[in-house]
Amino acid sequence: MRFGTDGVRGAAFTELTVDFATRLGMAAARVLADGTSTIVVGGDTRESTPVLTNALCAGFEAGGVEVVRLGVVPTPLVAFEAQRRDALGAVVSASHNPYGDNGIKLFARGGVKLSDALERRIEAQLDTVSAAAFGAQIETPAVPVSGSVVAAPQLDPGAYVQHVLAFLEGRRLDGLRIVLDTANGAAHAIGPVVLRAAGAEVIVVADRPDGRNINDGCGATVPSFVAASVREHGADVGVALDGDADRLIAVDHTGAIVDGDHILAIAATDLHARGELRNDAVVVTVMTNLGFRLAMRDAGIDVVETAVGDRYVLEALAAGHHSLGGEQSGHVIFADHATTGDGVLTAVALLDVVHRSGRPLTEVASAAMTSLPQVLVNVRVATRLPDIAELLADEIAAAEAELGDHGRVLVRASGTEPLVRVMVEAPTHELAQASAERLADATRLLA
Repeated sequence: MRFGTDGVRGAAFTELTVDFATRLGMAAARVLADGTSTIVVGGDTRESTPVLTNALCAGFEAGGVEVVRLGVVPTPLVAFEAQRRDALGAVVSASHNPYGDNGIKLFARGGVKLSDALERRIEAQLDTVSAAAFGAQIETPAVPVSGSVVAAPQLDPGAYVQHVLAFLEGRRLDGLRIVLDTANGAAHAIGPVVLRAAGAEVIVVADRPDGRNINDGCGATVPSFVAASVREHGADVGVALDGDADRLIAVDHTGAIVDGDHILAIAATDLHARGELRNDAVVVTVMTNLGFRLAMRDAGIDVVETAVGDRYVLEALAAGHHSLGGEQSGHVIFADHATTGDGVLTAVALLDVVHRSGRPLTEVASAAMTSLPQVLVNVRVATRLPDIAELLADEIAAAEAELGDHGRVLVRASGTEPLVRVMVEAPTHELAQASAERLADATRLLA
């Protein structure tokens, strides 16, 4: 296994094995540790997470790193604790993937994501490390045949709660009725605490993890679930996290989706109006809707574009000293407040704008930007095709010629799954759909 756009990820115990997790801990210790290092380790609610966490921690311990286990906590909380303690960080989670998958994300000292160079150095160590190399006897944990996950509190979450609330600068969310969908994931406990501490009335759904129901028909990848709850309870806003709570998708009081592009547009225009958008610029990926770019142009905000993946957004934020960036999928990074995307912090920021505006989210979102019709087709492939854009160069050129200046085409390999993602934007949904399907069919012939 190798690093993708968000750590390493694969089927638990067959691709992401106990042995691999142990060796990854050892390899990362060799590259990241400095002899006095501490690492904070957390994970999500998958039934495979405790076993893989034990293995990862054993590898770090064999490498001489002091391990602090945080238990079941969101990825951004691990990053926050790493920053607060000046420590390394690790998260065992496959984010929005189904429960049968798992993954490992690593943070360098201070809670920042690893650079490509550091990942390559760790990969170079993977084939050379073993328990014997460290003179250690690593006990291989047993693989559970079934089980449930119970989050045993292993830290005082108060510091993280206050960290998120500090974004409000003393403001409150009193009077807002919110549905929070925690995806039966890592934020099922801490998410409601934060929003209630901010003053919102919170109705929590998908907050009973059993080891296998993470992201199952709920969360940021299935916003229809929170939308139905919003309509049922007459709520003002619905917010849905993914399994490790590093991203957020919202819905308005009618159940209409407010995706990451709209959330980012709302945040950018608000910060710009208040003089708090550093460099008057926002960082986005190539997947960001063309409508976002047009709205930012009209608002006098520059757009900096990166490859897909919040790590690349983070790199661009740091390189340009910018304060805001994100992805359509709901990763939003407030660089002045956090070292990574944080779905709970994003929820607070979004609700703060809605509360201060005195308008419903539907009006706030429509004022921020208008999306062009966008069609995304995922084509499953037997093996990853990183050069898919080159392989389909003629077909892509033909599609771009048809759309002209009123559309956009993007074909790329997923960095986390064996998929090719075909995205087309056009003036009409029908035109985008037809173009995307032609490119998807061409992809299937290569798969």
